[in-house]
Amino acid sequence: MSGHSKWATIRRKKGALDAKRGKLFTKLIKEITIAARDGGGDPNGNPRLRLAIDNAKSANMPADNVERAIKKATGELEGHRYEEVTYEGYGAAGVAVLVEVVTDNKKRTVAEVRHLFSKGGGNMGEAGSVAWMFERKGVITLPKQGKSEDDMMEIVLDAGADDLQTEEDIFVVQTSLESFEPVRRSLLDKKLTVENASLQWVAKNNISVAGEEAEKIMKLIELLEDNDDVQNVYTNADIDESSIQ
Repeated sequence: MSGHSKWATIRRKKGALDAKRGKLFTKLIKEITIAARDGGGDPNGNPRLRLAIDNAKSANMPADNVERAIKKATGELEGHRYEEVTYEGYGAAGVAVLVEVVTDNKKRTVAEVRHLFSKGGGNMGEAGSVAWMFERKGVITLPKQGKSEDDMMEIVLDAGADDLQTEEDIFVVQTSLESFEPVRRSLLDKKLTVENASLQWVAKNNISVAGEEAEKIMKLIELLEDNDDVQNVYTNADIDESSIQ
């Protein structure tokens, strides 16, 4: 898949640990809150909210948590006023990094993100400094469940997807923004298990990194992702895990 970063697979391996720490649920709740605030609390008329709820269900989030997040967003319950912000910067070897955050205090968060870039051997850049290296895409992951790559390729292309990649025990489907929801619905209608579906920033071209530089990039991303305000981290690094001690 053109532009797909191996960090997506590495991040997925961390998923169980994130869930134990409660960070995954926190991120999902923030996404539900933002979606409901901006598009209303009815998932039938709010595609972003419907997607967020589906992802929460896939992560086994209790329905009460989902309902409470929606009520806070629509004013039925008291809650935080969140803002979405994207920060940009560089890691080791000049690797580009995009950081999506949801925060109730931009002043606090920008200071924290700048500190984490520095601590991870990188530096924060100006708005627009690296965003041009990425494009917005739909990314859908599905467990293989015994299907061959050829069979799945036929299914996803027929559904309108752009590309398919096989990574260990999952398939990663990439779509345009316009075809993301139709492809997702088509895969669900075919009774396929969608592990996760989201709009992501995908690098137009990846930079291969190995050894010490790869280790530094992974450290930086882990530092950023451990921050409670950070929702997603994207990079154009193609990390060679086998080169890391």
